[in-house]
Formats: sequence, C-alpha cells, structure tokens
Amino acid sequence: MSSSNDAWMERARREVPPRKLEKQLAIVRAACGVFGREGYARASVDALAAAADVSTRTLYNHFPGGKALLFRTVVTWTANEVRDAQLARLHALLDPARPPRPDELERDMVALARAFTGLITEYPDHFALVRHIHAEAGHVPEEVMTAWQEAGPVPVSRALTAAFTGLEDAGLLDLHGDAALAAVHFPALTSATVLQRSHYGVLPLPDAECDRLLRGGVGAFLRAYRRTEGA
Repeated sequence: MSSSNDAWMERARREVPPRKLEKQLAIVRAACGVFGREGYARASVDALAAAADVSTRTLYNHFPGGKALLFRTVVTWTANEVRDAQLARLHALLDPARPPRPDELERDMVALARAFTGLITEYPDHFALVRHIHAEAGHVPEEVMTAWQEAGPVPVSRALTAAFTGLEDAGLLDLHGDAALAAVHFPALTSATVLQRSHYGVLPLPDAECDRLLRGGVGAFLRAYRRTEGA
C-alpha cells in the first residue's frame, strides 16, 4: 500500500532539487530526535540546527516558519506513517467485507488491539512526540495540533467507525446509534491504556500485563457493544 509520505516524496523529487531535498530530510530526521527528547517548548532553534549540523540561517531557509513549521512537519510525517500502519492492520484483522464468526469476534478484536499496541515499539519516535504534545498542549501551536489530528487520529477513528458499522451490519455488534463513540471507546479501553501505563513506551510493560490489559479492555468493549440474542 502506497503511503501518504511516499506520495509526498514523489512530488518533492519532481519539484525540489535533490540536494535541497536531502538537506530538508536531514533536518527533519534530526529534529525528530530533538523534539522527542526535549518536547516542543524546550527545543531551541539553535539545538535543532546543531543536531542537523546546519546553521540556524540554513534551517530558516528550508523552514521559514522556524520551530513551529519544523515541528508540524515532523509530527505530520510520523503521524502519516503510524496511521498507514494502523489502517493496514485494521483492514487485515477486522475487514467488514470478511466478518468473523460470532465465536471469533473477541479473538479478532484482541488481535487488533495487540497490533495497534505493537506500534508503540515500532514507532518510538512518534509516540515520544505524542507524549510531548499531550504534556505541552498549552504551548504547542493550534495549527500543529490540528495537523497532527488530521494526519493520524481522525482518519483512524473514521476507519474504526466504518469497520464497526460493518460489524453491526453483519449482526455482530450493537452500536446503540453512535458508531463514532464506539470508535472512541475501543482504543481508550485497549491501546490508550497501555500507552498511559507505559508512559508512551518509555517504561514498557511486561508482556503478561500488557496482554491482561488488552484482553480486559476488549472484554469491556464487547460487554457494551456485542449484539445479544434477540436484540
């Protein structure tokens, strides 16, 4: 599956000279590490430039909006990567076109919860950034918050809403007239719990504890939303 970042790279290669594009990518990669360690408020332009081994003037030449534009670029890029991975896992494990049998529903939803949670270790830089976004919400520019939401959480929530609606149509779930709320509850009861308990992957949980939380979260979700006999 082609990602949004792949499409962006294809356009950039056509529109931006190779050396300039290489420099921009180097700045973004270096900035991701700095923002992940220091957060948005504490990361200085001098530190960002030093990490990329460029002058502050060069950084501003490539990112005229300075730190805010650079942070937005980093967050959007990593959010695109994680979103694409989440959507691929959702399609593979909970495709409404191939709904599970009723006795397989819990198994498949636990597998989805595990797949989403596994992204914490696959994309540690992204979740370090998200941890800082939540911790510094009052200091992160509003347009950056919006860009992050639109790049990652919003489309994933929409996809979950569509998937759960498909499972309702298949007679497996009863969403009580609010599929979007169910799409909020599922990650809140599963992957978000592990994120919070592990401090966004900084202190990973033992496998057994992670599994207990995910199974318990899926069980709670299904007690609220599984279609019952005669419903």
